[in-house]
Amino acid sequence: MLDHIGGHYPYYFLAALMVIGFYGMLSKRNLVKKTVGMSILQSAIILFWLVAAYKHEATVPVYDQALGLADPSRYINPLPHTLMLTAIVVAVVTLGVAFALIIRIYQTYRSLDESVILDQIE
Repeated sequence: MLDHIGGHYPYYFLAALMVIGFYGMLSKRNLVKKTVGMSILQSAIILFWLVAAYKHEATVPVYDQALGLADPSRYINPLPHTLMLTAIVVAVVTLGVAFALIIRIYQTYRSLDESVILDQIE
């Protein structure tokens, strides 16, 4: 049992991080706190994919004469890393748009509390 936990501790940490992000998005009434929860959730998902793509004692996918091409399992698969680089860019853009919308909402309603904003809309 302890060997199983010891070998998978990054996944438990990332699952806890995802739960914290979901909690922030679903339970907080302040729009900035919801956005921070969204950012935590995005970071946890990106880290999950990077941890899943990790290979012990593997190297970057650049040809090395010492390793040769006989055993391609000694190289890391670059696809998950490339996709997560794209996900990081999308996450930064999403965060920027979210903060721009939050600023505009605050200028209009003079509050970031979700219930106050909903009361003013009705």
